[in-house]
Amino acid sequence: MPAVPKPNHKRSKPKRGNTSKITNKVRDEVLQRSEGKCERCGRTSAYAFEMAHLVQASQGGSGDDPANVALLCGPSVNTGTCHNFADYTAKGREWRMNKRKELIGYYERQD
Repeated sequence: MPAVPKPNHKRSKPKRGNTSKITNKVRDEVLQRSEGKCERCGRTSAYAFEMAHLVQASQGGSGDDPANVALLCGPSVNTGTCHNFADYTAKGREWRMNKRKELIGYYERQD
């Protein structure tokens, strides 16, 4: 029996992983805005700098909104880094929400 070809159609709704993925345009904007520094501690050199969602992807945070992404020193799995602080502590979650409000105001003034 010959193999049946798969249908060639587009999704009506994008997968969640595609909506939360940080776009190149947003990456460039965040790097320019942060001037290559951690947006929490101001460090200019670290083991790694990572783009962090301020509203987590699992909570509907978008990767195509620069007001939802911050440059933080990482990696997030290492304690003592800003990305770890932001993702895994109560004070860090509070910081993320305050940073998000600050960035929304920043982009409203830009328009």
